[in-house]
Amino acid sequence: MSELPWASSRDELYRRFAWRIPHRFNIARACVDRWADGRGRPALIARDSRGRRQVWSYDRLAESSRRLAQLFAAKGVGRGDRVAVLLPQRPETALAHLAAWRLGAITVPLFTRFGPEALSFRLRDSGARLVVTDALGAERLQPLRGELGELETLLSVEDAEGAESLWPLLARAQDRDPDVATGAEDPAVLLYTSGTTGPPKGALHAHRVLLGHLPGVQMPHEFFPQQGDRFFTPADWAWIGGLFDVLLPSLYFGVPVVVAPPGRFDPETVVRLMAEEEVRNLFLPPTAIRMMRQADVDPLRMGVRLRTLASGGEPLGGDVLEWGRARFGLTINEFYGQTEANLLVANMAGLLPVKEGSMGVAVPGHEVAVVDEEGVPVADGEVGVIAVRKPDPVMFLGYWRQEEASRAKFRGPWMCTGDLGRRDGEGYFTFLGREDDVITSAGYRIGPSEVEACLARHPAVGLCAVVGVPDELRGEVVKAFIVPKPGVRADEALAEDIRNFVRTRLAAHLYPRRIAFVRELPLTATGKVRRSELRARERGASGDPTT
Repeated sequence: MSELPWASSRDELYRRFAWRIPHRFNIARACVDRWADGRGRPALIARDSRGRRQVWSYDRLAESSRRLAQLFAAKGVGRGDRVAVLLPQRPETALAHLAAWRLGAITVPLFTRFGPEALSFRLRDSGARLVVTDALGAERLQPLRGELGELETLLSVEDAEGAESLWPLLARAQDRDPDVATGAEDPAVLLYTSGTTGPPKGALHAHRVLLGHLPGVQMPHEFFPQQGDRFFTPADWAWIGGLFDVLLPSLYFGVPVVVAPPGRFDPETVVRLMAEEEVRNLFLPPTAIRMMRQADVDPLRMGVRLRTLASGGEPLGGDVLEWGRARFGLTINEFYGQTEANLLVANMAGLLPVKEGSMGVAVPGHEVAVVDEEGVPVADGEVGVIAVRKPDPVMFLGYWRQEEASRAKFRGPWMCTGDLGRRDGEGYFTFLGREDDVITSAGYRIGPSEVEACLARHPAVGLCAVVGVPDELRGEVVKAFIVPKPGVRADEALAEDIRNFVRTRLAAHLYPRRIAFVRELPLTATGKVRRSELRARERGASGDPTT
């Protein structure tokens, strides 16, 4: 069903592939029920904060998700209601999504490092009715409850003040699958992505989006799954890369997923875990690869034996590819997509030549082109916007309650990614940069508007604008240009206070790592900041005026 067929050539691969999207489809039932046969097949392999190993079988995941669905229903959750999941990688994260989907509810993944303003906006905008979280998340949500009018229930997987404890309630819930049938086009998940002209937008996806992802996972992972495959990524399951590039496709194919260890990414800890758990398939974001390289870890020497390694989010350089071959013993297959339409382009070193600097070719089933401002495909070699033709099962349903923004994403039949690129005569795509002001930092796409809105609330900030500037480790980082209010002393102490102000209210990946205090900002005739001019100044500056 919409899976990549085995093929010995590129032509055969495309000729044999066809989408088969059933009218009725539910992600939860497709991912766990067919593997829950009483034999204890492993689904999730995790370590807790003390390093203790726990294995969740498909049987346990199926039964627990049925019980949790009944608990959600008892709390008033039904078809179309939003259930937010504020958890790091852990088995209960998968459990919460699966339970909500059984009811026809819509899940809202939330990054655990979001600050109060980022959390409050997403919960208010989505109208989440219930949140599943842990003790830390419950503590952070308590001060926000007064402004979250639609939030009725807080369930915690740990004992937490102000939240109901999930496990005692789950033990009393019935083990019965809700009698809720979902169609492939019914909404399933609301993933927030950053924009340039306003607050984050919720990209709404249907249940079919999992099927749309399958060929894009199978291609960079060389006809995944194969006997003995075991998948791992340090990418958080709150993002589409962790959730739909790794966790759910693996469960769909019956492949065990190794859960990332608690805490921040540590190269040596992760490599040891991969060796101990015999990981065979790995998705590493570019920043994680650079951190491994910087830490000088040697996965082969430490016992890691991968079958496949893929990366996406930003281009890798030739030196990084060579490092990957030396340290992992295989070629890193780069892939490309975005939250609204993911895994569109990929490399597959076992079948196709890998061209340095290229993201690969269109994944079978997706019609990808480079188009001009009118939505007309340009000739090979010319620069334009990377786009995918609708309909496509991996494509979003639209932005949550934003019809105008949804329409603006399309030029005729083409959904435009906002990324500039070109395609060569052999069908290989190359990423050249963003068409708009979105900043790509450590794999996160950051909209300047959300950061600027937070900066503007600092008592010392008069005017502000943020842009992305090059960074060796993260690709880009956020840089803020700030006009201080009259009488304010602009020095490093103020810069650090501003950084902390944004870091604690939004998230660690959103705060401006670099700050420049300036007398004025370049404005258009209508008073809008010309971010393009600020970026041009950065490229042409002989010195960095950053405080």
